[in-house]
Amino acid sequence: MKKIGFIDLHLDQFHANKYPGWIEQAAGNTMKVMYAYGKRDKENGLTNEAWSKEYEIELLSSIEDVVERSDYLIVLSPDNPEFHEELSLLPLQSGKPTYIDKTFAPDRSAAIRLFDLAAKHNTPMYSTSALRFASEYAELDRNGIQTINSWGPGAFANYSIHQIEPIVSLMGPNPKRVMYIGTPDSPALLIDFGDGRQAAVNHMGENCPFTLGIKHDDDSFKQVTAQSNFFTLFIENLVNFFETGKPAVDPAETIAVMTIIEYGLKAADTPYVWVELPV
Repeated sequence: MKKIGFIDLHLDQFHANKYPGWIEQAAGNTMKVMYAYGKRDKENGLTNEAWSKEYEIELLSSIEDVVERSDYLIVLSPDNPEFHEELSLLPLQSGKPTYIDKTFAPDRSAAIRLFDLAAKHNTPMYSTSALRFASEYAELDRNGIQTINSWGPGAFANYSIHQIEPIVSLMGPNPKRVMYIGTPDSPALLIDFGDGRQAAVNHMGENCPFTLGIKHDDDSFKQVTAQSNFFTLFIENLVNFFETGKPAVDPAETIAVMTIIEYGLKAADTPYVWVELPV
């Protein structure tokens, strides 16, 4: 039985609650979340100690202990990427396969530092949105995509990754510039990939399903909605990563996604003006 350790800002959150059961099922009982560390208790939620007892996962007092006792590592804090560098410092020096939850980093510079640290210590590492693995998206023809219109729920700051990551996986890791074109109630971002290729991200409210409209350069059009159990497909990919040590996502794509999010937030201050992205 391979042992997995959680490292989190606070343990009472959806991913920490669900991942253990999903992983155990996907791995056929060959790996299990055994240890956890939380930097602090969740405000108005379960304490880390109470979470540990409820989920029967041993609470450890330090990141060092989790790293030492685990075979594989998961850095969580999905809605607080500003803590990922601090929480990932020791895991990324361990040489042990490490997954860092979405959103990977608060900005491009931090994303590059995290990948550089992992590479320096030969630590297999990746991060992703589960939407990347939606079967409806994975089956799409990536050749000749000219335009993508994407729709989804949630706020731009922490949910745009679920639209931007599939776009980058389909159109490549070299976006050129972004323009904010949304409203306070419906944030939206235009992404220019150069050569006449572009994508639009639209946050259309909590009842909006994740959907892509795709036009190819042969004038064909396809619309798909992510209806598959993309969390299950993601967890299967995560288990395979732990077993093989081979990340499924190109670091260049992850850095591109973080760059678009960072500069998309900046572009919101100057709507309808192109903001150039760093190379």
